[in-house]
Amino acid sequence: MQKQVAIFGGGPSGLAAAEVLSELGHAVTVYEAMPTVARKFLLAGKSGLNITHSEPYERFAKRYGQSSDRLREALDEFTPEDVRDWAASLETETFAGSSGRVFPVEMKASPLLRRWLKRLEAQGVTVLTRHRWIGFAEDGFRVETPVGVVTVQCDAALLAFGGPSWPRLGSDGAWTPALADRGVGLQAFQPANCGFDVDWSPHFTDRFAGHPIKSVVARSPAGSIPGEFVVTKHGIEGSLVYAHSAALRDQLASGRSTNLWLDLAPGRSQERIARDLARQDTKASLSTRLRKGAGLDGVKVALIREAGGEESPEALSALIKDLPIRLARPRPIGEAISSAGGVDWNSIDDRYMLRALPGLFVAGEMIDWEAPTGGYLLTACFAMGRAAGRGIHAWLSEGSS
Repeated sequence: MQKQVAIFGGGPSGLAAAEVLSELGHAVTVYEAMPTVARKFLLAGKSGLNITHSEPYERFAKRYGQSSDRLREALDEFTPEDVRDWAASLETETFAGSSGRVFPVEMKASPLLRRWLKRLEAQGVTVLTRHRWIGFAEDGFRVETPVGVVTVQCDAALLAFGGPSWPRLGSDGAWTPALADRGVGLQAFQPANCGFDVDWSPHFTDRFAGHPIKSVVARSPAGSIPGEFVVTKHGIEGSLVYAHSAALRDQLASGRSTNLWLDLAPGRSQERIARDLARQDTKASLSTRLRKGAGLDGVKVALIREAGGEESPEALSALIKDLPIRLARPRPIGEAISSAGGVDWNSIDDRYMLRALPGLFVAGEMIDWEAPTGGYLLTACFAMGRAAGRGIHAWLSEGSS
């Protein structure tokens, strides 16, 4: 007998679960609170949909920090290569950029999503938008619809709500009290892949907000990583900052003074810079000496001034190779690319079912895990949704045997 499965949340995890479950013969309905599904997925694709990463799989699978072991089985079943094969099955050719990030040739998310939804429709999946899960009923789940609140009954259900980052796109974390009341263990949400506030001087902010800082190496407890980022009126943002954000966030949370350290001239040794600066005319301005002696200008010179750079060649060269940016706090979670926190792994069994609520499964960003940008987040969301779909099928099969 065909089983009825309700999926609440129409993002990548929810849709991936719907694909697996419908292939296995279940009747699947996806309930999405927003007017359209996968809004965050579409936003991510506006500047080029980074769908996965092409680095060696063993290295890829370790990018999830403390959650790497828990995610490994799901990732093994849907590897980055599988992501590319899946996209190809939806007539979406992909390519790996010089950084290893993988994108559709079309770059945008909307063509892939349209073809995916068409496949789901052909497999019998029903998608209901403007249907918001608002909690539990005695015999199902309460859903707010355009015509009022209804009770949804089903044989099994998946919650795939996401975390509270980018709430305007539909993920606001409003589901947490209902699960906590039912005995589900939760971890406090925190911003992940986020920017940070810096107490810039007014002059620096007025002059350099919006300027990129390119060709640097940034150091934190996460390691030394090359790249670039952007100065904002509040502080710093960008891919290089995001690569360090988890370590910096945790250091700030511990109450310790926290710096992001920059090598502003990675291609030159400190000894060479000191020697070249010593050759400059001492009557020349600091900007001129830094430009001629160290190849620095613009915002990099301003950063040295902001850090209270000394005039001597030895002190300047040391600052150029290890310049501190003192961080005040992470930017608000609503601005973060993703979030940490949510449903505790200990509350979930190996099938992604909530231990306290048999028949109710979870997947995606609403679980307590995080990953860097670069395709890791999206690949894991796909993999977890598919794993939860298989878990639902296994649980339903056991119940009917």
